Formats: sequence, C-alpha cells, structure tokens
Amino acid sequence: MSNATPLNGKADGGGQKKEDERTVCESQERGKGEVRDDLIRNSQHISSNKDQMLRMPQFGLRDNLIKCELLKNEDAYTYIQNYSFFLGTYNVNGQNPKESLSPWLASAASPPDFYLVGFQELDLSKEAFLFNDTPKEPEWMLAVYKSLHPDAKYAFVKLVRLVGIMLLFYVKKEHAAHISEMEVETVGTGVMGRMGNKGAVAIRFQFHNSDICVVNCHLAAHTEEFERRNQDFKDICRRIQFRQEDPTLPPLTIMKHNVVLWLGDLNYRLSDLEVDHVKELISKKDFETLCNHDQLKRQMDEEVVFVGFTEGEIDFQPTYKYDTGSDQWDTSEKCRVPAWCDRILWRGKDIKQLNYQSHMTLKTSDHKPVSSLLEIGIKLVNDESYKRTFEEIVRRIDRLENDCIPSVSLSRSEFHFERVKFMQHQAQTVSVHNDGQVPCQFEFIQKLDEPFYCKPWLTANPCKGFLAQGGSVDIDLEVFVNRSTAPELNSGQQQLEDILVLHLERGKDYFISITGSYLPSCFGSSLATLCLLREPIQEMPLDTVRELSMKSKSQTSDPETDKPQEIPKELWMMVDHLFRYAKKQEDLFQQPGLRSEFEEIRDCLDTGSLDTLPGSNHSVAEALLLFLDALPEPVLPFSFYRQCLDISADSSQCRQIISVLPQCHRNVFNYLTAFLQELLKHAAHNRLDASVLGPIFAVLLLRSPTKQDLTEKRKVKEFLQHFLVLTPSDRDIHDKPPQ
Repeated sequence: MSNATPLNGKADGGGQKKEDERTVCESQERGKGEVRDDLIRNSQHISSNKDQMLRMPQFGLRDNLIKCELLKNEDAYTYIQNYSFFLGTYNVNGQNPKESLSPWLASAASPPDFYLVGFQELDLSKEAFLFNDTPKEPEWMLAVYKSLHPDAKYAFVKLVRLVGIMLLFYVKKEHAAHISEMEVETVGTGVMGRMGNKGAVAIRFQFHNSDICVVNCHLAAHTEEFERRNQDFKDICRRIQFRQEDPTLPPLTIMKHNVVLWLGDLNYRLSDLEVDHVKELISKKDFETLCNHDQLKRQMDEEVVFVGFTEGEIDFQPTYKYDTGSDQWDTSEKCRVPAWCDRILWRGKDIKQLNYQSHMTLKTSDHKPVSSLLEIGIKLVNDESYKRTFEEIVRRIDRLENDCIPSVSLSRSEFHFERVKFMQHQAQTVSVHNDGQVPCQFEFIQKLDEPFYCKPWLTANPCKGFLAQGGSVDIDLEVFVNRSTAPELNSGQQQLEDILVLHLERGKDYFISITGSYLPSCFGSSLATLCLLREPIQEMPLDTVRELSMKSKSQTSDPETDKPQEIPKELWMMVDHLFRYAKKQEDLFQQPGLRSEFEEIRDCLDTGSLDTLPGSNHSVAEALLLFLDALPEPVLPFSFYRQCLDISADSSQCRQIISVLPQCHRNVFNYLTAFLQELLKHAAHNRLDASVLGPIFAVLLLRSPTKQDLTEKRKVKEFLQHFLVLTPSDRDIHDKPPQ
C-alpha cells in the first residue's frame, strides 16, 4: 500500500500509514460547503526553490524586460530531465467504488512520478447536479489513495470537481517542493452552455521550469452529436482561463502551457458501422479498421478539434458500453454500438508514450477505465548558468536604458461592428507595432469615473502586455452581447459606442474608437415590452421599440392603442413548437442544442422570417431556457423574490402570490407551468419528472437579485414544485393577497 499524504504533510515512514489514511478522509470531510468552494477556487501556492527564480513580483517595465530576455535565452541555463506521468480516466456511471482500483492505477512496473486521475459521472443524482455536492467524492478519493503504486510514497496535491467530473492530482513526495503556481478552473458546457452535467475541470501548475495544464472533460453524448462535441471542446479551450499569481497579468488559457494533458469521456463514437459488424471486427482485434470509423480520429484529421495534439495507437477494444458488472456488450433495448469514448491525448515537446491501455478486469461501470503512461521532458534550471545569463541581461539592459520615449503605431484607430446580434461573437484586430527606440509596456486604462477600461459588451485581448523594440502584437477587439448587456441595448438606453485608451508606460495615450449597430432581440427584452410588440422586434422601427419599452416601464400605455398580448408571441412560438413536436422527446431540457441552430431560432423569432421554428427539439428547448434567463425582470419579479421564499412551504400561499403578479407575468407563469404539467403527463416516453424539471425552471422563473445560497436554492425549487404536482387541496384556492 502506498502512503499518500496532503502536500504539506510529513513524509514519515511506515508508521504513518493509518495517520495518512485518516488525513485523507478528514480532508474530504472538510471539503463541504464553503470549504469545498475554497478548495476549488483558491490557489494554494506551494513553496519551491530554483524553479521560482524567474518570478517577477511587479508589473514593471524593467522586470518584464528582464523576464522576456530570460525566457528568450532559456536554453542557455536549462536542461531536460524525464519524469513519468500516469494519466487515468474512468466514467463510473454514478456507481460507488466496489472493487480495488489497483489493476488500473498500479499497472505500471515502476511507480510513476505523477498521478493525474480523472472521473466522469461520479454522481448522477439530481442533488449533485443542482447543489454540486456529493458523498461519493471522498469515497472515490479514498479508493484512489488505496490503489496508488505500493512502491512509492505520494503526496496529495489537488482535487477539483464540477458535479460528476473530478480530477485528482498526486505526486511523489520528493517532487512536491518543485510544484508551484497552481490554479484550478471549471467550466460547464451543458444546457445553456453553463450547466455542469457536461463540461471540464482543469489544473495548471509549474513543475521546475515547465508549465503544465491537465484537463478532464465529459463532452456531449449520442452518436450523431459529434458537432456538439467539437463545440464543447472549443468552448472549454476558450472559457477556461487561469488567473496568474501577478494579478496585473492577463489570465492564461489552456494552450499557453508548455505541456497540455487532456483526458476524459470525450464521447466520440464509431460512425457508419452496424453494431454486429463492429463486434465482429473487435473479435478479430481489427482495431485499425475500426479506428478509420472513429469520429475523433476523423475530426482530428480534418483539423476541426485537438489541433496539435497527439494520441497514441489504440490497440485495445472499445471501452464503452458494457453491461454493468460484466465484460458483456450492452444487451439493453438500445444495444449501443461499442466505442472508444474514453481517451487520453497530449500536446507539447519532449513527450513519449510508454503505454496506452484499457483495464478490462474492472467491472463497476458500463465503461472500462483507460490509462496512459507518459515520459515527459521537464526543464530544470542550472544555477550557475542561470546566474551568468541573468547578470549579462541586466548589464545589457543598463546600457539600453535612456530617456527615449516609448512609441507605437496602430494599424487602425476606428472600428465599426455591423449588425451585432444577441450572443453572437464578433471580433476585429488592431495591430500594435513598437516603432520606438526602446521596449515598451502597454495597457488599456479606464477613463475618468468609469470602473473598467471598456463597456461590458467589449473586451480587448490581451488588455496589457510588453513589446520588445521592433515587436508587434495583434489585439483582438471582441464584441459579445449577453443577457446582462442586452436589456439596455434593446431598450435604447445604451448604444454600441466606446473609446478605448491604450496607455504606454512613460509614453503617451492612444485612442481607439469603437462603434456598432445592434439588432434588437426578443432575448433580453422585458415581458411587458414584448407583450406590446405586435410585429417581430426587428421589423419595427427602433424608435417605436424604444418608445414601447419606456411605456412598459412607466406603465403609462394607452389601453386602447397599446392593448398588450396575453403572452409574448416569441414565447408562444417556442412553447407551441415543443408542445407539438417534443412532448415525448427524451432528455428534453437536459441535452444542449447546437449554437448554429440557436442562432437560426433567434433570427426567426426576431424577424418573423419563418412560420415554424428551425432546429432540433433540443435547440428550441435551450432557446426557451436562454429566453427566460435573459429576461431583465424574471417571470416572478425581483420584488416578489423574498416573499416567495418565505412562503415556499405553503402551497395555498404560493398560489395566492401568483394572483397578484403583474398581468403579463402572471399569464406567462401560468402558461409555462401548464406546459410543464403537460410534459409530465408523457413521463413514460420523455423520462421527465418534477425532480428534473423543477430545478431547471425554478432558478429561471424565480431568479435571485443576488447570489443564492443552498437554502435559497432549495426553497426556490420547493416553490415551483407546488405548480408541477397538483393536489386536491390546490383546486379551491381563493384569489386573495397572501398574508
């Protein structure tokens, strides 16, 4: 049995074993509630020695110039030394650990230097999905701890989890002191692009002088959804951003690391083959033919995803799907085609794969675990060479420093973004060239009385940086209107106008003008405004839309000329579509749609160009959720939020409070709950129940004006539950104001 302890624990001998096990369990018990949040969100920096010599604590011109020159001359003072990394991935299908994981984790002949172990579907319960808390986390962590290679002592470094996606990091104790700059991040890619039933968790750290990032993901399911998996991969790469120890430096993305290790249930399947043919090829061990039909291989060959990544040769049979507790292929009614869902890839130099295999002896899940043993060349610093290089750079900089004023030239200073739409990314690039005589440092700075350097719908990437003499940098100016910025743009209170101030340290400021035309959308418009719009929002003059928006806020509309519709026509179109075509659809409101289809649905609603909505049922369902999420004032207005929570246990009072909502809000609430009740009538086909629909819709219909705690989330869910499950006592509710 290996001895695994927390990273800062003592490295005592054999008598430490029971103490270590107790420490692991206690560390998991502490990982609840707010402490759990701290474990995931906060960086726990670990002291190290010479690998920290390149750190520059301040964002100063001289420091950055020295750091830049040191990085440029890194080969002069570093050398490569190989370390072994064990990477493991296992989709456990919500099961508890029922067997030893040693055949998987201790399969290498020699103990690896690093363990990075990823799980998916750790917990499939609704509680884990809604509250991101599960008792299975410490159970699986203890199972891993007990199964590490018995011939070495390991330190527990880090755990990060999002719902059922968990990544554990262990290292040989003698290497622990050389790990630094550790950060973790999570990103959900499920429904609405945020829910954590699908997504990724990631850990980044520096070991000696190499930056390493490890990603564990669970991508979209189902054979036909490979485009959605491609989209999930791109979203993970874009949205995972690690803060740096120096808060003035921009965040690091996954691909900014020397080494990227990617593992998980990628869910890519085998295409264009019948299940019997696949099983026949497996029985012949003709994995080469099977690989020609592997979706991931095809997408990588077309350079759609995982560009620059490598995967070792697959010479083991598919790892999915088995009958739980056996080595027998899926015998259920669906009889799923076997596939290599569980994969491990890498990106970087000086990496050699020693082993890539599945572990058939483990039968806990309908997946088999997979492991890869990599030998990775890590950069180590030679103290003597480093000192000589550092001193030479400092002398050279001393000679360069003079009174010259930094200067840059911009490729353009005016940018216009045409036809910007809700949740549709647009980007243009400004090139900044250092045409001065000295290196310079640039940063976009905030204007007088403004909290940030730009409006919330705009970002500049990078927003700060360093330019060597004669160097250039491309800065992406990105416009993205989301639920928080759409309301004021729809109502005309804000325009797509901003001026960026690019400041040079010890130099002058440069001004970049940003303008754009925004196409108003039903997404981000209020229910009251939409009920007043007789035509699609983009078919009406902007002035009319703004006038009706003002009337809806002031409640001064003329009852004769401005008689509102009972509910917004856009909401009716989405619900009507789902009522007609999706009552029996499995995984409705749980499986995300395609972004391209959402854009078609949005355009259809905003322009009235089609009588029926395009896209799949899942895309329409996600559009409905996004519509509710983007409402400036939720269906149950913010002013009713606290009162709704206070009476959440009383069905009668909950129904009474609905009777005093503003007319359009009351109509929409009754319409949506009637639709949800209709869906529940078809539970035998769509597999929906109140415990699934309740949490999804509760947080949208009864949104909190501030961040919710767990108690509030439970009360919100309880409030909506009264309207999903009818009881005899509900039928005689008097329309009187709640007490």
